[in-house]
Amino acid sequence: MSHYIVEVENLNKAYKSGHQALKDVNLQIKQGEILALLGPNGAGKTTLISIICGLVNPGSGSVRVAGFDVIKDYRQSRQRIGLVPQELVVSMFETVWNSVVFSRGMFGKARNDAYLQSVLQSLSLWEKRDSKVMELSGGMKRRLLIAKALAHEPEVLFLDEPTAGVDVELRRDMWRLVEQLRQQGVTIILTTHYIEEAEEIADRIGIISRGEVLLVEEKQQLMTRLGQKQLMLQLQQPLPQVPDSLAAYQLDLSEDGLMLTYTYDGGSDHNHVTEMLGAIERARLELKDVHTKQRTLEQIFVSLLEEAL
Repeated sequence: MSHYIVEVENLNKAYKSGHQALKDVNLQIKQGEILALLGPNGAGKTTLISIICGLVNPGSGSVRVAGFDVIKDYRQSRQRIGLVPQELVVSMFETVWNSVVFSRGMFGKARNDAYLQSVLQSLSLWEKRDSKVMELSGGMKRRLLIAKALAHEPEVLFLDEPTAGVDVELRRDMWRLVEQLRQQGVTIILTTHYIEEAEEIADRIGIISRGEVLLVEEKQQLMTRLGQKQLMLQLQQPLPQVPDSLAAYQLDLSEDGLMLTYTYDGGSDHNHVTEMLGAIERARLELKDVHTKQRTLEQIFVSLLEEAL
């Protein structure tokens, strides 16, 4: 048995309009990890999730969940998946309680009211269990979508843009719940274009653009590999231009002439910082202050997308 719970191989998807939504996607997701799929709108994130969840037919390629093929073994694979979609799809006339009971039953799971109660409590929905869905606020309806996705105790949970337009409180509750689920061994895949979110909670980050997965890496590795650092040198006196003796270091001079910025590879042993500082001293430049800055995931993301275009 593979230790990957989701395996996507050579997946392609084109729509009748001729739009190629996914191009030769290969992706292995480990059991119990949190994977963030980052990409601009229209990159193919939702199409990819919809195919894994069995909602959209793949064009070519194969997808397995817990070893089950999403087409040939649809029931077995779908039973293992919980999906929190972007859109609100709930029956307005049901009560909250009936809604989650129905979701659980739909996947052929035996009744387990104690479990459903704990799910509703963790999402602050227990007090609303007898309310009709139409009476809930937008935030509460979103919480209900999460409860419905968890009702049948899935092994893999997909969160498609989970915090787009949600309030701070729901965002906080959701991450607390994600952490609990991770501790229970649930695999979580979230799509987002909020980079801070991915940076905060993901173990690995996948970047998808125009239907192609550009890379999937451990978050720390990604930050280090692409994590250039910047050394900011604040000068006592403004400089009209960078002296020729410092040309080799490709320093950037700020418009006011008071700040030199040196960009270097934070992960490398040979970053020439000491030599550069020696050259500054020989050029008799007086420094007022020196500090370093790490590139953020946001800057990394933008530069990767620019390279892919």
